[in-house]
Amino acid sequence: MARMSWEVSSTRNLVTGVALAALAAACAVTQRAQVTDQNYCPFLGASTCAMLSPTTDKGEADLRYVNPSAQWTKYNKVLIEPVSFWAGDNTQLSAADQRTLTTYFSRVLNEQLSKKFTVVDQPGPGVMAIQVALEDATTSTPVLRSVSLIEPHVRAIATLKYLATGTFPFIGSAQAEAKITDSTTGQVLAAAVSKRVGGGSPTAADQWKLGDAENALTYWAQQMATRLSSWTSGTPAS
Repeated sequence: MARMSWEVSSTRNLVTGVALAALAAACAVTQRAQVTDQNYCPFLGASTCAMLSPTTDKGEADLRYVNPSAQWTKYNKVLIEPVSFWAGDNTQLSAADQRTLTTYFSRVLNEQLSKKFTVVDQPGPGVMAIQVALEDATTSTPVLRSVSLIEPHVRAIATLKYLATGTFPFIGSAQAEAKITDSTTGQVLAAAVSKRVGGGSPTAADQWKLGDAENALTYWAQQMATRLSSWTSGTPAS
């Protein structure tokens, strides 16, 4: 009897955990997705890629490295290099969409980082060089995405897909790599690889084909600015 009670309790806990995860995803505009090839970092290069470790925090990049010797408090300026696009020949993103996303990414990085740091155009003491590349992106299917998140019985089916696969149907995605270095020495201070996909929030339903990718880029820019500001203000890097 005690064993049955334990099994029922475990089942309830599992169901509750799944339900909470689904609820969180249903409220998210963008959500983390797993980077499928953890050894492939075309922009970062093999040596930096080898330093990355998986993370478990849903708000973090999937793979990350933070230099334990970095003296973060000596930095108060950023040099933001142009965002590049690094997908292979098999990308389904058009050249026009590639330009749209890299331009957008450069803009939101400047917007967010300039709130916390002085943005400069030359290396120098106290300057972090921010290097970011969009590794690839996919477009969403606008009308079907809207229907799947707003129409009740279709949304129920979409939620079942989320529970089975971890993503909603008809969504777009983006994957990026980032490296932060000392602008004068080239010392790697931090690096990351992250992939994000559209979430289940109804507020994200009615948008254009690159909306999910743009939401991911905005999230990364905000996160980078917040995290770097915290570290350079003296909060231990974690």
